[in-house]
Amino acid sequence: MEKFTKDMTIGEALRVDMNAAPVLMEIGMHCLGCPSAQGETLEEAAMVHGIPVEVLMEKLNAL
Repeated sequence: MEKFTKDMTIGEALRVDMNAAPVLMEIGMHCLGCPSAQGETLEEAAMVHGIPVEVLMEKLNAL
């Protein structure tokens, strides 16, 4: 079972593994602590930052 899913919010992902922060920052998510970012799903975040969600999931689930 994968540790991260595209339906997880950024806040949930950070609670699962704080090592997700550098991966998210690497793709341009520099405001991880912002209230709006906490409720955004990983899929939404990938879309906003122009990253295929599959690529983001591979990076996160490799942690």
